[in-house]
Amino acid sequence: MTVVLGYLAGKGGAAALHLAVGAARTLKASLAVATVVPQPWLNPSPARVDAEYAQYAAQLAASSAEQARAHVAALDDRLDVSFHKFAHRSVPGGLLEAVATLDAELLVLGSAADGQLGQVVVGSTADRLLHSCPVPLAISPRGYRRPKSGALVRITCAYPGSPEAVPVVGQVSELSRRLGTPMRVVTFAVRGRNMYPPTVGLHAEDAVLGEWVKQARRALARLKADGVVGDDVEQQVVTGNDWSEALDATDWLEGEILAIGTSPGGAAARVFLGSHGSKILRHSPVPVLVLPG
Repeated sequence: MTVVLGYLAGKGGAAALHLAVGAARTLKASLAVATVVPQPWLNPSPARVDAEYAQYAAQLAASSAEQARAHVAALDDRLDVSFHKFAHRSVPGGLLEAVATLDAELLVLGSAADGQLGQVVVGSTADRLLHSCPVPLAISPRGYRRPKSGALVRITCAYPGSPEAVPVVGQVSELSRRLGTPMRVVTFAVRGRNMYPPTVGLHAEDAVLGEWVKQARRALARLKADGVVGDDVEQQVVTGNDWSEALDATDWLEGEILAIGTSPGGAAARVFLGSHGSKILRHSPVPVLVLPG
């Protein structure tokens, strides 16, 4: 069982390393740090250029491994960790190769460096993999640090209330039982912008939102009635005027992750994130686990 971390020296900071070490410990898995280096074009080039490229790629991989090794040792010096270099035309393509080659159970990425601290910031690499990864993908918020306890304290599953999302809740419930970790199911009921024209009035918006909340609670109740989750699973409906407000209104524990499901992207199961999932992901203050459809 292997957790693969996509890591490149000087990019993204240590947040992904903290998440990857915690994930490997929680899953009782080994950690494989994968660095993707540029692959040269196949057209002929002078031998000196090839030699210079090979030296550059080797140095990039070596410095990434050295930096990652120091961070991992400081976090958990007993963890089984290995370091790998993959040459590819694109970073997402190289990480997909790493997932296949290393038989990954989970791929871990960090947030892009140009967003707000404490939130998940999806960069170009993560964005591509959110539509193609064949295994669960975990993304750390900017500045994330592994909890002092080192333990996963709760898994929250975002549930939109639709029948298509019930299998995702089942997957998260199974993971919760496997890890012995408490589970919570949350449905976010968001008012949205300009739900109705101003002439209708806010009372109409409140009435519609109230009906959504009632439907969400009935859908949550069916999860327990149908045995999808146990009676001990906490259930909540959280409302907000927008996704940011709804996520902020939710109580989060240190050491919690948020699991979201995705739509099937074709014949093979893979990540394919819909619009609501994307909004939840981008406003989450805790690490997000994205499950393939």
